[in-house]
Amino acid sequence: MPQPGQAAPTVLVADDHDGSLSLLCELLSREGYNVVQAEDGCQALARFRDQPVDLALLDVMMPGHTGLEVCEAIKADEATMLVPVVLITGLQSTEHRIAGIHAGADDFLSKPFSKEELLARVRSLLRLKHFTDELESAETVLFSLARGIESKDPYTGGHCERLSKYSVALAQRLGLPQEQQKALRRAGVVHDIGKLAVPEHILLKPGPLTKEERAVMEQHPVAGERICAPLKSFRHVLPIIRHHHEKMDGSGYPDGLTKEAIPLTARILTAVDVYDALATERPYRKALPREEAFRIMREEVKRGWWEAALVYEFEAVMRGSEFPAAGE
Repeated sequence: MPQPGQAAPTVLVADDHDGSLSLLCELLSREGYNVVQAEDGCQALARFRDQPVDLALLDVMMPGHTGLEVCEAIKADEATMLVPVVLITGLQSTEHRIAGIHAGADDFLSKPFSKEELLARVRSLLRLKHFTDELESAETVLFSLARGIESKDPYTGGHCERLSKYSVALAQRLGLPQEQQKALRRAGVVHDIGKLAVPEHILLKPGPLTKEERAVMEQHPVAGERICAPLKSFRHVLPIIRHHHEKMDGSGYPDGLTKEAIPLTARILTAVDVYDALATERPYRKALPREEAFRIMREEVKRGWWEAALVYEFEAVMRGSEFPAAGE
């Protein structure tokens, strides 16, 4: 049952059997939920497109699209993949349950079901959905703060979005798992969020930094890690934030790590970050053409700063992609 002062969660009920559909809708409506009906799988998917849904109860055997197919479509869409799905079925075999698990179902309800069991499962999954929504809100705030930092500097417009795209493209070429690709997509946006802890007179200083100012600046990866640490969903992002200014020869910061001690995802973001810095306009120079940017990076590889393989693979990504040069 919705808490006082909270908007009623929206529950989608999809069943081609009129009696079952009416019963489910009546039980949920009595509990104060906003109920949306669908008489088959096609209607269920249309309802998802039309309005936000907090929980879906899907009959497995429906015409058009089965409940399994609707569940797969919901879980395959990034916009709806976190919506809990309960499959309602009269099929008791282990095989059908396994098929439901593969489709991404969060729970099962067997016919005939009791009112108490139905409502207990609905309450439990909606509680989890509420926690998920709060987590997404926290991530949104972090992304907004990160973009706010970027907006202070007219020369870094679009930098975060480019880093996200470039680093994911490189990770895909290297065959990294989806989890690491997702971490890189997030890190591209929030990697410099620790600059919130850097005074503006240092952050926006047009000339060279003093030794003391540089020491403050070089702590921003540590501050960024600390800001994002409370989010458990960022556990794979934190090493990227902390180590994206390390160099292969140990001359980077904040920890002076060398070679493979630097996480691969951090090394990937470093490579694309260096490229973007060279290929975009700065107060002291024009944006460098792509070829010149990579020539400089190859020279810096010889100095031991960057990983040769990643620079060459990233150059191949850029040559074979439709990405425009950052300064174009």
